Amino acid sequence: MNRVLLSLVMLAVISCGSEEPERSEQPAPVAPAAPVAPVAPVAPDAPVAPVAPVAPRIVVLGDSLTAGLGIPRDEAYPAVLQRKLKDAGMPLEVVNAGISGDTTADGLRRLNWALEGDVRLLVVALGANDGLRGLPPGQMKANLQAIIHRARQRGIPVLLTGMEAPPNYGEQYASAFRQVFQDLARENKVAFVPFLLDGVAGVPDLNQGDGIHPTAAGASRIADHLWPAVKTMITK
Repeated sequence: MNRVLLSLVMLAVISCGSEEPERSEQPAPVAPAAPVAPVAPVAPDAPVAPVAPVAPRIVVLGDSLTAGLGIPRDEAYPAVLQRKLKDAGMPLEVVNAGISGDTTADGLRRLNWALEGDVRLLVVALGANDGLRGLPPGQMKANLQAIIHRARQRGIPVLLTGMEAPPNYGEQYASAFRQVFQDLARENKVAFVPFLLDGVAGVPDLNQGDGIHPTAAGASRIADHLWPAVKTMITK
């Protein structure tokens, strides 16, 4: 009897332990969404500054006589022409396209670069180094002709300046050299200044110690010499 009672008690205990209490399953609380930051207004594009128009140009294509070898560049004759234009109220930029040592062939090779922009006049001041080296006048003429032709293809008027050959090559060479410029001016009907260094060559006070390159005073004299032709051509 006691064993029966004990068995019933143990069974009851086991039965009670095997029942799990009911769980009330509720959804987990949802965390509130983080506040969305306000979107900053997009600033309008900054206004673009207008591009300043490029001033019309006068290009002086030359060698060391144009570049101003031995003197400050702002005293070379293209710079003096620039000041004359400013004083006359003419808003043109003078581009000094002079490179020391250049022959007419060198000038022709860099012509496209020189003629960039709004070029209103091309002053051709080459030939001195052709003469110093005794290069064939016919070759010089072909180069200068190509320069004139290419400028005219772009509608750019040309002012041709002449040069003299040194006397050490003889009179025949000097005469043929001089004739090149005269023939080109006549055949192409371009404005012509027969000698770039007129009034300067052979004048000690207007030349540096080498007797070839002008001083600042000599460069000013060259500008005075070219100014009437330049002024006439840009006011047509």
